[in-house]
This record gives sequence, C-alpha cells and structure tokens, in this order.
Amino acid sequence: MRTRPAVSRIVASSVMAAGCAASLAAEYPGTLVYDSVVQLGEGRAGRYGFWHPPAMSWLLGLSDRLAPGAAVYMTVQTLVGFGALLLLMLVPKRTSWAAVAAAAVFAFLPQLFLYQGFVIKDVLFADAMIAGFAALAAAAAWWRRRGVRWTLLAISAAFLALAALARQNGVLLLPFAALALAAIAAKNGAAKRKSAALGLAFLVASGAGAFAATAALSLCHDGTPAAATQFKILRVYDITGMIARHPEYRLTVLDAHAPALAAAIRSDGVRLYSPAKNDTLEGSVRLATARNAASQGVVAAEWRALAAAHPAAWLAQRAEVFAWAFLPAHIAACHPFYVGVQADAGNLAALGIEKRFDARDEALLRYGYVLMPTPAFWHPLYGAVALAALFFLLVRRRPEDLAVAGLLAGALAFVASFFVISIACDYRYLYALDLGAMAATLYVLADPNLTKSPHAGTA
Repeated sequence: MRTRPAVSRIVASSVMAAGCAASLAAEYPGTLVYDSVVQLGEGRAGRYGFWHPPAMSWLLGLSDRLAPGAAVYMTVQTLVGFGALLLLMLVPKRTSWAAVAAAAVFAFLPQLFLYQGFVIKDVLFADAMIAGFAALAAAAAWWRRRGVRWTLLAISAAFLALAALARQNGVLLLPFAALALAAIAAKNGAAKRKSAALGLAFLVASGAGAFAATAALSLCHDGTPAAATQFKILRVYDITGMIARHPEYRLTVLDAHAPALAAAIRSDGVRLYSPAKNDTLEGSVRLATARNAASQGVVAAEWRALAAAHPAAWLAQRAEVFAWAFLPAHIAACHPFYVGVQADAGNLAALGIEKRFDARDEALLRYGYVLMPTPAFWHPLYGAVALAALFFLLVRRRPEDLAVAGLLAGALAFVASFFVISIACDYRYLYALDLGAMAATLYVLADPNLTKSPHAGTA
C-alpha cells in the first residue's frame, strides 16, 4: 500500500492559506455597502428591523463590540470560507496536484479574492453552506471515530442553521443535508429505519436551532412589519410586470379595493418597470404611497387572481426577471462586485464610519473590470459545473460524496427558488451557486477516481 501523498496536501493547505491571506490583505477591514451599514447599525443598537437577516446584524454587533466596525466579522468570515474549502480538499484519502492547481486559480478569482471580504448576507450564507456540508463530508469520512463523527455533525448542524438564518430561502438546504446524512448512515451499515431517524433528527436539530435563534432575536424586533411588506413589494412588482406586458389585463381586485394602486400601476408602474430590479418603481412617490396604503390581503388576492387567470403571463414575467439574475448578458448592470465603503452619509456618520474609495479600492475596481466580461462571472457556467459534479458524485457514491452531492443539490434548489422570489439581478444573490461549484470541483479533483472505494487504485 502506498503512503498517503502528504506533499500535495501540504501544498494545498499552503495555497489556500496564501489565498486567504491575500484576500484579507486586499479587503481588510471589509467592503461595506448600504445593507452592511444598516445591519451594523442594528447590531450596535441591539434592535433589528428584519428587513435584513437579524442573525447577521447580531453577529456584526458582536464584531463591533470587539473592535469598532466590521473588521472582526470580515476576518472570521474569510477564515471560515477558505477553511471550509480546504477541508473539502482534505476529506478524500488523497489530494491530487490537479486539485492544488485548481485551488491556486480559484483563490484569485473574484468569488474568493474579493467576495470573502464583502460584508453582505449572501457571503455569510454561502460560507455557512459550504462549512456545513464540508463538516458533514468530514463526518462521513471519519464515521468510525464516534466522538469525531458526533462533533462534526454538531458543527454541520450549527453552520446549516446559520445558513437558514442568513437567508430565508436558505432553509431549503436543510432537507438535502438530512437526506445526505441518512444515506451516509446507510452506506456505513445502519439499518434503513435508523438511517432515516438520524436524518430526521439532524433536520429537526438544525431547523430548531434556526427557529430558536430567530425567536430570541425577535425579542429585539423594532416593530416594523418587514416580512409582510417584502411580500407586498414582490407581488406589486409581479403585477406591474404582467400589466407592462399585457396592458389589457384587468385588475379586478385592486380596482374594487385599492383603485389608487391600480391606477398607479397602470401609469407610473408601467412606465418605470424594469425586469432588472424593483428599485426603478421606487422612483414614483405616487406608486409607493398607494402600495403602502393598500392592504397586504388585497394585494395578495390580486396577485393570485392575475396569476390564476394568466399563468403563462406570470411564468413569462418570472422567467424574464430570473434570466436577468442568472444569465450573464447584463452583468455590468447587476453589481457583479463592490469596492470600498459605499453608503449614505447619514448612516455612516451615525456609526462614525467614513466613506472609502482609496488607491487600493481603485486597484480592486480595475481588477474586477478586467474579469467582468469573462466567464469568471457566468452563473450558467458554475451551474453546469455543479450539475456535472453532482452526476459524478451520484455515480461514485462514496459516503462523503453524498454530503457534497447534498451541497450541490441544495445550492441548485436555492438558485431555483429565485425564479419565484427574485426582484433584482444583483450578482451576489446567486453567489452561493458559484462557491458551491468551486467547492465541489476542489473535492472531486482531489481524488477523481471513479471507483467507489477510496483505496482503489492506490495499492
């Protein structure tokens, strides 16, 4: 039996450590946008509006107490992101030089070099997703070591609960993790009933953790009906998009119960509507006022009636909005990356933070502009890689493969959910797909042998 090829694993660790250090050097003390500054303010005040994930505001509050600003948060986020990717490279019994080469490339693509320093919920979600499934894969690899296994499963559940807290549709990851764990247990000889019970227990534990954290943070809710308002905004956006395409459609419910909103949609809404983002509709005070005055129930009833009467039109509306978010045709208009500290002066002043765009940010901006037209920012490319890796893993089906397959299936389901909920094309919303595809690529390349036994071909 050959000895474990330790040199490549040491080099892989060095490459990822160098990438992590480079990202920290480029981004420290963090890139902040409007959302980041609002959440930092909530964390500092200990009051959460729930327009953004309260868990991230809470974490930013902890970071701010350790050192003013988001530097601690950004540093920990970067360490978790790179660390989770490295763990996936080390889970197989060997780490090939092909994986080392891929890691060297990935470490300096925007998804790692830039994004790990972005203080935005999408990076928190993606990193928590990768870390959760990486810990699950490690538990599968070291299944016979009972203490290690249970420790890793607890870490996996905690990170996946955090992912569910970071984005509302992040809860879609949990059933895929539970199914993967049940399949892993079965692969390791557990009976079907015991395997299913273990998967269910994991689902309950991670889901209960997310629910309990949300309930605890709700005690510090500032009282704004954020969730209801967000659904109303989404539905008005859909209604406006359908009327923009088909002005002949009737708004029966709104005409009867919210005529001001119906009139505003037909006039300002149709004029301002864009499949790229909902923000253009905010340019009409008349529409915003009418939307705010209309009840959630009335808007929901109109949305259901219109979609039921014209399902093809609703699907076309959703498909166009999703295409803007997923396809690379309009990448320049969809905020593919950020630099510096960019937010309104009032919020920055309240936190004692200055707007930032220095020489380093200018260099990062040029770097981003060079890569923006390239496949580095193509979601469909990462989607294709994810599907290919998923097929490979489901064919090979080693126990740890099932965890990475769960990661890919969960990431693809997460992306698919944006077909229904997307209201803007910002690149970061689907960032988890890109990072998930990179993670799976590193894992597969570490040991691309198709045999089900990790020891096959090493004798």
